[in-house]
Amino acid sequence: MKPLPIAMLAVLLAGCASVPQTTPQGAARTPAAPAKPYDFAADPYPSTYRPVAAPPVLLQHATVLTGTGTRLEDADVLLRDGRIVAIGAGLDAPADAVRVDARGKWVTPGIIDIHSHLGVYPSPGVSAHGDGNEMTSPVTPNVWAEHSIWPQDPGFATALAGGVTSLQVLPGSANLIGGRGVTLKNVPATTYQAMKFPGAPWGLKMACGENPKRVYGQRGGPATRMGNVAGYRAAFAEAAEYMKKRKAGGKEAEGKRDYKNDTLAGAINGDIRVHIHCYRADEMATMLDLAKEFGFKIAAFHHGVEAYKIADRLAAEGVCGALWADWWGFKMESFDGIQENIALVDRVPGGCAIVHSDSEEGIQRLNQEAAKVIANAGRAGIAIPPERAIRWITSNPAKAMGIDAQTGTLEPGKMADVVVWNGNPFSSYAQAEQVYVDGARLYDRHDPTRQPKSDFLLGQDITTGGVR
Repeated sequence: MKPLPIAMLAVLLAGCASVPQTTPQGAARTPAAPAKPYDFAADPYPSTYRPVAAPPVLLQHATVLTGTGTRLEDADVLLRDGRIVAIGAGLDAPADAVRVDARGKWVTPGIIDIHSHLGVYPSPGVSAHGDGNEMTSPVTPNVWAEHSIWPQDPGFATALAGGVTSLQVLPGSANLIGGRGVTLKNVPATTYQAMKFPGAPWGLKMACGENPKRVYGQRGGPATRMGNVAGYRAAFAEAAEYMKKRKAGGKEAEGKRDYKNDTLAGAINGDIRVHIHCYRADEMATMLDLAKEFGFKIAAFHHGVEAYKIADRLAAEGVCGALWADWWGFKMESFDGIQENIALVDRVPGGCAIVHSDSEEGIQRLNQEAAKVIANAGRAGIAIPPERAIRWITSNPAKAMGIDAQTGTLEPGKMADVVVWNGNPFSSYAQAEQVYVDGARLYDRHDPTRQPKSDFLLGQDITTGGVR
């Protein structure tokens, strides 16, 4: 997607102010464990994320959507030490707790975007910032999106203002196998490691269909869909042999590490989650068969405008559909989309529907994108209540990204990633008023000192785009 013009970004960020850096200077790094011959997912660039210190917080008398399918009226949510402590009516709180009167407000888990390119295609959209596609080979599982992330991207702050507390940043879709994606906590920081979600598995980005054909058709291939599949098979066959030798140990495991095969072996092992850009139902079925051939699991198909055609198979195989509310028809493989797509994937027993952005603008209003789905489903006779729809942008992406044990729902013990809305988050008038990340109020619509601003925008005149 094209980045927003700088003038528009400036308007969106009007009135913002800096907040303290998440990771203090000199914070201790968690040392990476020594890699074993078969440890394909060892991390030499570990997270240095540290939650911002914050007092206990008691959100009182709100309508609460827990993300588990439950809606509570006139309920309280207690946050302490970065975690959710309790949810219910009339909760007690420590004497030093900050009490927030949330009458008439709605409280939800923080929004999670499973498909973002913030930081790797940051704003302003200039060639120097084009770091999302390594178009030097159709198979580049050795590249990691995290090594392209620019933490000063103004898009992180505007996403936070839209309630986004976690996001998966992926490489682009030019390649058959584009590389590893990384999950971030949406906090202001100087380095990407200070944003890196502790313990989150990597995602492997793959793409089928038109994009690899278009990019490589005149550059040595693949030039056809059958060439695409041949390319996947060759890559995974090589990785499977590499994996076998590494696990065997001894002389078979000797020799230099192959970083391409490390990533693919990690996917086969189940340590790296596979996310596939794929539009057509027939191609998704082929990719499911490819996964069976080589023993890996697909976490989610992304974009999937024809996911509704195989919704039952996706549910049966535990594969999520990370989809747009109403984007379709902009190229041949996206032509057969319908606006009820997400609702039909969601309504199958066991179905896992996700609303994603793939856009630095759309990420600012994922709640509104989900609201479109509710409206379109309603016109088709499918009634979807808010307590169900909230899962599309909270618990379901957390599940597909492998972070659902830590976030995505409001349950005791989980990270206190929470949004306070001015009303029903699926209303046209909905705004995130307060956003908490690990219990710290990092964004407040009514407090300019709690509105993060990228270092890149400091000193710029927000009314003219010039420099003060």
